[in-house]
Amino acid sequence: MLRSDVVTKISERLVQRYKGSGQQAVARLQIWLAGEIPYGYPEIIDKHLREQHIDLLFDAFWQVLPFGTGGRRGRVGYGPNRLNHATIAMTVQGHCQYLRNAYPGRRDMVVVIAHDVRVFHDIAGVYEFLGDSHPLIGVSSRTLAKLACEIYAGNGIHCFLPSPLDDTAVLTTPELSYLIDRFDAVGGINISASHNPPDDNGIKIYDQHGSQPVAPHDQQLMDSMEHATNVCSTPFDDALQQGMVLGIPDTLHQDYVKTYVTLYDNIHAPQQDVPVIYTPLCGCGLTTVGDVFTQVGLPFLVPPNEGPDGMFTVIPFKAPNPEVFQATEPARAFADAEGVGIVLSSDPDADRVGLEVKLQDGSWYHFDGNQIAAVLCYFLMLDPQGPQRKGLVIETLVTTKMLGAIVAKAGESWIIDDLLVGFKYVADVLKTLERDGRYRHVTCSPDQLVLAAEESHGIMVLPTIRDKDATPACLYLAILYQRLRREGNTILDYYLDVLEHLGGYADVNRSIMMVGADGVLRKDRIMDALRRRPPQVLAGQAVQKVVDYWNEDAFGPFVSESDKLPRNVVQMMTDRFVITVRPSGTEPKLKFYCQLIPGSELSSVRGMGLLNELRGKADSIACLLYSELLSLIDVSIGPVGLLLPDIIDLDRKCAFEQKTVPKLREKISDGSVTRLDDLHVWLTAEVSGLIPGADPLPALRAPVAYLCHGWSDELGSITLFRDLRTWAM
Repeated sequence: MLRSDVVTKISERLVQRYKGSGQQAVARLQIWLAGEIPYGYPEIIDKHLREQHIDLLFDAFWQVLPFGTGGRRGRVGYGPNRLNHATIAMTVQGHCQYLRNAYPGRRDMVVVIAHDVRVFHDIAGVYEFLGDSHPLIGVSSRTLAKLACEIYAGNGIHCFLPSPLDDTAVLTTPELSYLIDRFDAVGGINISASHNPPDDNGIKIYDQHGSQPVAPHDQQLMDSMEHATNVCSTPFDDALQQGMVLGIPDTLHQDYVKTYVTLYDNIHAPQQDVPVIYTPLCGCGLTTVGDVFTQVGLPFLVPPNEGPDGMFTVIPFKAPNPEVFQATEPARAFADAEGVGIVLSSDPDADRVGLEVKLQDGSWYHFDGNQIAAVLCYFLMLDPQGPQRKGLVIETLVTTKMLGAIVAKAGESWIIDDLLVGFKYVADVLKTLERDGRYRHVTCSPDQLVLAAEESHGIMVLPTIRDKDATPACLYLAILYQRLRREGNTILDYYLDVLEHLGGYADVNRSIMMVGADGVLRKDRIMDALRRRPPQVLAGQAVQKVVDYWNEDAFGPFVSESDKLPRNVVQMMTDRFVITVRPSGTEPKLKFYCQLIPGSELSSVRGMGLLNELRGKADSIACLLYSELLSLIDVSIGPVGLLLPDIIDLDRKCAFEQKTVPKLREKISDGSVTRLDDLHVWLTAEVSGLIPGADPLPALRAPVAYLCHGWSDELGSITLFRDLRTWAM
């Protein structure tokens, strides 16, 4: 069949199956096939033109990868709705045009380019039909950072790149923010997908303040990208020789380190016989957290094979996310072997922090981002042995309300606690204070910042670094661990004391992960339903108030189209908890947050009993809410699916519940399998796509434990069942 006939046939199938969205996909597909897109690889797109790849083609071409909260992030692949050389090139070219418009006539513009360690090897096997070698295999964040250098150079903009001749070099997100200010740069970019799996990547744009722009400035940036067509570039080696690409002096890195050493101010003498475990989760954090620990004199150990590795090889689920307890499983095993009672972690670009502590019974406790924020805020403001600082605390509207109670007890301090989600809004407060000396009800200097925090494990303590940074959080948590260990206590004991002191706060955050164009439509339908028919009851509690941040009467008119996405938030308040729902800006994902607030009644429970009681209530509310949100789009999911980790998408959760569970019960009861190892082999094969490229069994423990509890009466006499129950428990 002639190529033109193949294109026509596939185009007809796309329109037939996907209607109007299919027509949009066809229009973009034809442009890419015609070779009109730089770095578009039309010869590779040709190989997609098969009936069996229709769904992949549609998802790759139905839209341009969205520019979300500060940048683009998505799966690496071919087409405009994937992260690849072309989408990076067009994004950077758009940034160049934006800078030319913002700084007309300026010929000395410089930008800073950061990147993490990730490398694409298609672990999900999406492109197996292309063979073992195609243009995206082996493409790293460094590869794309050097491509960005070529385009900036081609547009006459100088760029600073970490060690241009060393392809193992990296630069973290917080150090990027710091360097933009030090270089008096007009902005910068970061090539990273943060804590996403290695098959993903992304690009974020930073402004001249070292922060991500807010509306309407981000709209101007997006408009420039939309109109970017012709990419100007200079080969990397030529740009380097011409002085358009420059290295970053090591003295500036040392200045970044000294900034935190100065802030530390020897508030605690490090104990050389009490090391901490720190894992960068195969990312960049050793250059920031590690170097600051070394300079301060804090002893630390790094688990084997958890230094820079773009495949995140040893990280469970290949999810290098401090928010995910399983991510630090190897680090905790290492800590057990070394006799260390703490594991600190950071994600691949080293802006998020993770914390686990070992308890008296040998188990490990995982702190969520809200608990970390509460511990640090209390330590900095109220701890008699801490700095006892007074000043400004900033948090987003979905971050723990406990910080407000701490600020109130500290006195002579302020809190701003209702910001939209994202550290760019924290940075915007600091920029406003710097410019005007006032932000709404707060009159102070940015230098009076004590802490800024968000629930997703983000911490900031310095106004000169205008993005979250794992370094100060790790530093303060490490010294607190050493002090408490000497006293025979843990950071969990410390948190429990704070909880008893301040009241019944608890926070649970969950995500409904979806896939592709259908997932985008589903998340939009849920938000639309919440607005059209606001619930009167949530998780059994009467809703007292609904706040819609799209309400222009309450929150002012949208200042740009880009203002709509971050304001796509609906908050519902009851007497006992606050629920906030918002969609992701870059992925087909819906996030919701449950914030338990102290009631008038006082609990008689103390210690872990109090924590478990509060967390149990919050978890129950979150599970009910998960189901209630899905009911808005006529989707149902049971308790087994709800117990699967939220990194697993909704369709796979439903398939596990509806298809795998009955098969598992049959395997146990019919005697076709008698050994637990054999059952694990079967189960691994059965759910092989659950978490691409990772062992799925750890994700199944909780749902299998739930199933075993329900099957005990019927299957309890079967040896295999008892072995499975023991494994799951």
